[in-house]
Amino acid sequence: MKRKPLVLTLASAALAGAVLMSSCKKEGQPVADRSVSATQIIPSNPVLSGVLGTGHTIKDTIRLTSSVAWHLSGLVYVDSSDVLIIEPGTVIRGDKSTSATVPGGGLVVTRGSKVLAQGAATSPIIFTSNQTTPASGDWSGVILLGNASTNHSGRVQVEGIPSNPPADATYGGSVGTNDNDNSGILQYVRIEYAGFELSTDNEINGLTLAGVGRGTTLDFIEVYKSKDDAFEFFGGTVNASHLISVDALDDMFDTDNGFRGTIRYALGLADTTRADKSQSNGFESDNNSTGTTATPITHPVYRYITIVGLPSQARASITNGQPSGTGLYGRGAQLRRNAEFDIDSAIYLGYNFGVSLDSALGTTRDKFYAGTSVLKHSFVHAFVKPFVTESAGNPVTAVGFNTAANQFTIFATSAANGNTGFTTANPNANIGLANPFVRPATATNAANWIPGSLNASRTVGAFPGRTDWTAGTSGWLKW
Repeated sequence: MKRKPLVLTLASAALAGAVLMSSCKKEGQPVADRSVSATQIIPSNPVLSGVLGTGHTIKDTIRLTSSVAWHLSGLVYVDSSDVLIIEPGTVIRGDKSTSATVPGGGLVVTRGSKVLAQGAATSPIIFTSNQTTPASGDWSGVILLGNASTNHSGRVQVEGIPSNPPADATYGGSVGTNDNDNSGILQYVRIEYAGFELSTDNEINGLTLAGVGRGTTLDFIEVYKSKDDAFEFFGGTVNASHLISVDALDDMFDTDNGFRGTIRYALGLADTTRADKSQSNGFESDNNSTGTTATPITHPVYRYITIVGLPSQARASITNGQPSGTGLYGRGAQLRRNAEFDIDSAIYLGYNFGVSLDSALGTTRDKFYAGTSVLKHSFVHAFVKPFVTESAGNPVTAVGFNTAANQFTIFATSAANGNTGFTTANPNANIGLANPFVRPATATNAANWIPGSLNASRTVGAFPGRTDWTAGTSGWLKW
């Protein structure tokens, strides 16, 4: 059903006297019964709200220029088949919610539309809070909705958005999907202080990717101080590279509902000052919430990842993490609920448990033993046990964890798999990152998270070969 969108005031006499238009003709052809707007449209009001564009019957190209201080008032939607262009150097501020049940500012790129947010190494695009003193969760975040397949039986509305939104907020499904779907480009983008909890386990993340196809480009993206996960992938096939998660409240990288893309070159840094009530992990991966065999099975590929947890076992073992007062730190990676995985050349350090195969629901553990899932060439530190199996365990008390010698450790550290585990009080003693628990005052590179030239770990992790892909950027990084 086509919902009637809220229409922005646009500067032009042809559109009720309020549209500023460029002379650049739009690309593309009419979609179904929708005519194509002949021009790009620059909103005249810097406060964006509702559904962008001139109406659901027109295919619009909307441009946000870097010279304007843009604001997102509530959730702002890019209508299906429309294109949103964001210029390099643009700053977009999300307005703070005034209600626990109404999301603050946020951007929702609906299924069929595109966002072209192509920043540059020295001119990134920044999504941030509008508050003078910003804090995690000030605004909602960025959501991309695509038409790639998921293991839901049909299209579903994405998490965190209240019912009856003004535009279609559904994604994916199993029929009429396209795994090559293209939701646009996010490149040299930082998303900071985002995250919104509509209800328990019904949240908007820093960057939410739902049913996003492999035609989409995700490259050089940082999520800083998200109130939920930094990155969450609900199904889809999109590939992503050069990702940075800094101080997420919940998980750094979360994959579920049939996600089958590749995450390559990624750095995750735990927030040492707070932990989530749902347990804060580096990776978390489920096939779905109940661990069924619904297809496609979640099977992410991870290559060259560094996950940095806590500097001491005492800190990794807190039970009163804020903001809930009951927050816990989890594991470097919790792989569970029938998910499959392919992990190669990763570094995990600073959690009580490193890589965990959770068999409470589904057969994730057995899939590793059978060779369906892969863990190779990785360095894993843990204060208690680097390679562990569990059944919905408590990572502080170790209840539910198999801390004795187990088959997973034997398989993981075999010559064929080539993983190495460490259990030391200093989580970095054997891995040898330069200074992983110190945040530089000036964010110009990632030198603190690169191993020394003589360390065996120099060929793995987010910066293999000690190549710093953050060097040369300006204004994109934030530690």
